[in-house]
Amino acid sequence: MFEARDTDDVIALWRQAFPEYAVPGKPQRDPRLSIANKLAMQPELFFVGVQDERLIGTVMAGYDGHRGWMYSLAVAEDARGHGYARALVERAETALKQLGCPKLNLQIMANKPEIQGFYAKLGYHVDEVISLGKRL
Repeated sequence: MFEARDTDDVIALWRQAFPEYAVPGKPQRDPRLSIANKLAMQPELFFVGVQDERLIGTVMAGYDGHRGWMYSLAVAEDARGHGYARALVERAETALKQLGCPKLNLQIMANKPEIQGFYAKLGYHVDEVISLGKRL
């Protein structure tokens, strides 16, 4: 579970894992704001992975009573390939199941097909839907 002392380590990991955070003009990609927003809404669904006292992974989840969401799955580059991402996904899935969540959705960027392959190995598939968004 995320703790406030993890903030700087989470931000460093996200900046490594999500280079799009460096794109100017995208205030929604401010990692400090993302953390603050998650802590205000279901902070119990913000998980970190730690190995030898080092934060190596994150995942956040949310549930609105109808459908669950998972986002910000990240694992440090030097820790990849050891099952940590899978473990974080399973932790998020378990927490959502315990809340009665019947279906979990996630979104990935279209320019990251390797990420789609990772999720496919975990049983996720492309839903025949169009994702729409609007900045408020």
